[in-house]
Amino acid sequence: MKLFVIAAVLAVAAAAPSSYKPEYKAPAYAAQAYAAPSYSAPAYAAPAYAAPAYAKDNKYAGITITSQSDERNLDGSSQWSYAQSDYTTREESQVQKKMQGVAYDSYGKATYEDVMGNTNKGSSYWVSPEGEKFTLTWVADEQGFKPKGDHLPVAPVHVYELPVAPVHEYELPVAPALPYKRTGLGYSGNSYY
Repeated sequence: MKLFVIAAVLAVAAAAPSSYKPEYKAPAYAAQAYAAPSYSAPAYAAPAYAAPAYAKDNKYAGITITSQSDERNLDGSSQWSYAQSDYTTREESQVQKKMQGVAYDSYGKATYEDVMGNTNKGSSYWVSPEGEKFTLTWVADEQGFKPKGDHLPVAPVHVYELPVAPVHEYELPVAPALPYKRTGLGYSGNSYY
């Protein structure tokens, strides 16, 4: 409605006669004979490109969008979706949220404080040309991007067995018995006695 009112006011302003009379008169110049320079044709032949060949039995030629929505809210949140005639669908939503983030002051010092950020989540569905059905869901938030789908590769789970230190049983050699002789009982100055 506002746009209609603005358009009506501009139409009335454009149709009104103007009382502005310019005082400056542009000088008139006599027309002179001007001969345009002649250019010769280029010495090379223009490349000839063949028109792209499309298969007549292209099964994707008739895909159309069957539904679509897009909603943007004043609080920064939004959601949108679409569906196609080949059963492909996609939907996504985002919400603004306070999260812990890094802010820099005018001296370049980093401080941790609450900042506004987006969290997204969504899903997609499609059918491959071979007829295989795929569903993908994801969440993207302060903990990163986390996709889920049966078709996504999964890292193998390996159960690690901790190595065991080898056990060696040694028999310590027995030293031959030496006769024990007591040589001194005390210490005085620089020598034992």
